Amino acid sequence: MNLQMLGTGSAFAKKYFNNNALFYVGDRTIMLDCGITAPLSLYQLGKTFNDIDALLISHIHADHIGGMEEFAFQMKFVYNRKPLLFISEAIVDSLWENALKGGLLQEECHSLDHYFDIKLLKEGVSTEIYPGFCVEPILTKHIPNKSSFSFLINGNFFYSADMRFDPDLLEELVARGCETIFHDCQLTPPGVVHTTLEELLTLPESIQERIWLMHYDDSKENYEQEMRSMQFVEQHRIYSFE
Repeated sequence: MNLQMLGTGSAFAKKYFNNNALFYVGDRTIMLDCGITAPLSLYQLGKTFNDIDALLISHIHADHIGGMEEFAFQMKFVYNRKPLLFISEAIVDSLWENALKGGLLQEECHSLDHYFDIKLLKEGVSTEIYPGFCVEPILTKHIPNKSSFSFLINGNFFYSADMRFDPDLLEELVARGCETIFHDCQLTPPGVVHTTLEELLTLPESIQERIWLMHYDDSKENYEQEMRSMQFVEQHRIYSFE
C-alpha cells in the first residue's frame, strides 16, 4: 500500500492544502476525503478525477468534502461513470441533505446515488474495499453531536480525520498491533475540537515514535525542532506501507 497526501494542512491553511489523501493499492486508487483544494492538488500531480476508483469520506466539513460537488459533476457528465463511495451509514444522509444537495440537485439527479455507487460502512467493522485494503471506521470525538470517523486500515495503520485528544484510543490501537499513526495536529493550544502538539507530546515514547503529524497550520516550520520522535507528513510525498 502506498499513500500520497493531496494536502496536509488544517482547514484554514493556505500553503499545504486540505488534509486529503490518495491510497494506491495494486492498480486501484482510493481518495480519502475530497476537500476544497483536492481538484487543484490532483491537477498539480497530473491526475484527474477519472484516476480515482473509490472515495472514502470521514465527515462533512468542507475541508473534507468541499470538492465533492466538482467530483460528482465531472464523473457523471465528463467521464460518464459512477465511482464507488464508501461512507459510514451514520453520515450518508447528512452528506446529501446538509452538504451536497444544494449544488447537485437536478431534475434527473435528486439523490446521492445518482452520482455515486454507495457502499455503507459500519462503525467498528473492518471491510475489505479492495484486496489488500481493509477499512475499519472508528467514531472519534470532534464536534459535539456531529459524527466524525477516523480509520484503521489493514489493522496496522491509523488515519485520524479530525479528532480531539484521545490517549486511551491510541493506546488501544497500539495494543491491537497498530504500527503507524497519521494524526491530525493543531500546533498551538487550545485545541477545542482538535488534538494539539502539546497533548501529543505527553504520550509515551512508544506511541510518539509511531506518529506522523498532519492537518497542521502554515507555521509548521517553526515547530520542526519540537517534534522529538514524531515527524511531519509532507504533501505529495509517497509513503509505502506493508
